[in-house]
Order: sequence, then C-alpha cells, then structure tokens
Amino acid sequence: MLTKRIIPCLDVQNGRVVKGVNFTNMKDAGDPVEIAEIYDKAGADEIILLDIGASPGSRNSIIDMIKKVAGRIEIPFTVGGGIRTVADLEEVLDAGADKISINTAAVKNPDLLSEAASRFGNQCIVVAIDAKKRSDGSGWDVYINGGKHNTGKDVIEWVFELEELGAGEILLTSMDRDGTRDGYDIELVQKVAKSVMIPIIASGGAGRMEHFYEALKEGEADAALAASLFHFKEVEIMELKNYLRDKGIEVRI
Repeated sequence: MLTKRIIPCLDVQNGRVVKGVNFTNMKDAGDPVEIAEIYDKAGADEIILLDIGASPGSRNSIIDMIKKVAGRIEIPFTVGGGIRTVADLEEVLDAGADKISINTAAVKNPDLLSEAASRFGNQCIVVAIDAKKRSDGSGWDVYINGGKHNTGKDVIEWVFELEELGAGEILLTSMDRDGTRDGYDIELVQKVAKSVMIPIIASGGAGRMEHFYEALKEGEADAALAASLFHFKEVEIMELKNYLRDKGIEVRI
C-alpha cells in the first residue's frame, strides 16, 4: 500500500501567506518562510507554495522566497503561480523547488507540459485544476486565472488529456468547497482518481480530521491538502496522521 501524504498549502500574496473563502476575502496568515519551516518540523510530507498574486513584476521576490524556503526545509516543496514558459519553470527549479505547479498556462499552452515533462521529467510537473460544479449538476468545469474564467473544459476530459501530455500529478481544488470547511468534494475527487493513473491531491474544504480520511479512503486521493486548518492550528499534522493511521490509512509518521 502506498503511503498517503498530508500537504499544507501556502497561498502567497505580496510576500505573505493569505487564506480566503471561495477564492475571496483574503486574511493574512503569516510569513511563508517561517510557516514552511514550522510545517517541515511538524511532520508535513510536502509543502505547496502558490503565488496567487503572480505577475511578471513579482517574479524576483518569489525567486528569493523559494531560495529561502529551500534553505530552511528538508521535505519536498512545489511552487506555482505565474509560470508561463519553460524558462520560468527552469528558474523556479534552479531556485530550489522540487516540483512546479501549472494551471492557467497548461490550458493556454498544452505544449508547455509536453516540453517541460520531456526536459525535466514528469515527476516534477504538477497540474493544478480549479474545478467548479456546473449548475445543472452534469459535471465540473475547469477555471483559470485564479478561478475568474470558466474555460468550458470538462474536468474529467481535461485530466485524461493532462495524463497524455505528461503531467506527473494533479492538484485538484474544488472551488465550491474552498475555505468552507464542509469537507472535500468526494464525488469529484473519486471520479478524477478513477479516471487516471497519476496521483491526485485533494484540495478545498477540509474542516476536521474526518474529512481527510474521507478524501483518502472514499475519494481514493493520494494526498490531501489543507491551508487555514493548519495555519490557525485547529488541527496539528501529527495528530491528524495518528488519527489516520488508527483508521487504517498508511501515512509516514
């Protein structure tokens, strides 16, 4: 049985970690370098750092932040936000990131994935999907630009395509559940997990420890991601891992 992973997410805006609800109403949660180090010591398996305010002008500050984080933690970390070219990707990996998360650029330029996977290996290519359920309940659409634009792409069709293009992992966020603490969208996670062979990280909606169990067991996710629940110390990572282990989920203690 493969070990399941617990991953804190750092949404970074203007050099600070922030957290909102349904992608809005952001609140300050602290310094990203300090928080990353805390999670490393607390038993996190990986860290994902997303520059949600990414712009060409912010690139230098993010590169500097990546170098600082890489110098302070031992666990793998993924960086996403504003990565549009292979040169961007290479710069972030050279700064110390272990993986790259691509969202909008993957939709706009699918060839970027193929080229990046060929050059750097698909193990370091994570594609983030912001998914929102259609009002008629028929499935989920893929959104880009920080959840602002509906591409009209069907999530299940998109993950098939991504696997073919060379994505090594999917970071799947339910926009409907993001920040609500009502639990992950298990139906969404399970359908995506059953559709492809590559690992799925469930994101959006964690509110208590049972939600992680549901995502990993019923949703068949390979990893579960959360932000505010960890940032505000409502759940400690090792407490969560012990709970999951007692429930029969294989985790790294």
